[in-house]
Amino acid sequence: MPELPEVTTTVNGLQRVLPSLRISDVWTDLAKKTVSRSDFEHTIKSEKFFKNFKKSIIGAKVINVERRAKNILINLNNGQTILIHLKMTGHLIYGDYVYNKKSNIWLPHPNERKSLHDPYNRFVHVVFAFNNKRHLAFCDSRKFGKVTLLDTKSAHDTVHLRGVGPEPLDKNFNFTDFIKALNNKPNWPIKQILMDQYTIAGIGNIYSDEMLWIASIHPESRISKIPNLYLKNLYRAMQEVLNKGIDFGGDSMSDYRDINGERGKFQNHHNVYQKKGEGCGKRGCKGVIIRSIIGGRSAHYCPTHQKLFN
Repeated sequence: MPELPEVTTTVNGLQRVLPSLRISDVWTDLAKKTVSRSDFEHTIKSEKFFKNFKKSIIGAKVINVERRAKNILINLNNGQTILIHLKMTGHLIYGDYVYNKKSNIWLPHPNERKSLHDPYNRFVHVVFAFNNKRHLAFCDSRKFGKVTLLDTKSAHDTVHLRGVGPEPLDKNFNFTDFIKALNNKPNWPIKQILMDQYTIAGIGNIYSDEMLWIASIHPESRISKIPNLYLKNLYRAMQEVLNKGIDFGGDSMSDYRDINGERGKFQNHHNVYQKKGEGCGKRGCKGVIIRSIIGGRSAHYCPTHQKLFN
């Protein structure tokens, strides 16, 4: 699932190209007459919702694009905000697309850059058309992504964003705030709490593994048992790893691509994630990376230098 660095990379790219453009049309093949889960009733996966969604956004101008946790917020000049959550396999691509009516699919124009023709970019399920004849395509192979429409003024008070934890890279989010957030769930394993979006926003499997490796903390350690010195190391590692992820344009070990259809490069700099069976790269450590399941999610770590506090 795209995490804070991937979503930030996407938002930064969209912020460069979308402001001042008007939405001229929107298409999806996801809208159904009946939906199996109630939360889909208020997304474009509902045919009824999509009709109103389309009517509301056509003609509106993009003001700006921002991120909250793992959500992309496209703010419009009509007082509404398009919220997009990439979920497991989603990513957004900006380019020139052509609709094949016979097959009911959108494909990048034959003359478009090579990256748009990447096989991972072929699962197009939502397309926004703009007045400059360009398109924003939502690619999502597993169709778990979410697209909905909110009133801009109350967007952060809706079920989609209400209660989301603090932003870990916010300048005002200091070590004291970090400890306060973690202590809301003192008996949880540190790996699990780092990924809890109501504790701290935007962190997932990849980056939690990496920051715990740097901080030398075993992922099953309990918050209440971890010494303050190690928590300070974790706070610094969190900022280091997330900023590094952004600097490298996100992680493309799986489906993620940026708005140009390009792969990020953070996967080339993993210390521990998906390195099961490999020797630990920490200086002086002779451990071997293992993988286990914690809170229903996989964790990669070195059992030698990552200390268990329990």
